[in-house]
Amino acid sequence: MDEILTIKDVAAYLKVNERTVYRLAAAKRIPAFKVGNAWRFRKDELNRWIREQSNQGIGTGDDH
Repeated sequence: MDEILTIKDVAAYLKVNERTVYRLAAAKRIPAFKVGNAWRFRKDELNRWIREQSNQGIGTGDDH
């Protein structure tokens, strides 16, 4: 079953400030959805996003 996280949960999970998570969500740079006025995150989508972020730049030749 897919776990749903709050901004506070995601901030702790990513070890960043809650404001950073809010900004990423508002800018649609992290997978998120709103329930009323509150942001929510699916943990499986978040983990997929983390993997994608980790893979960016690999093999692009930009690492000189």
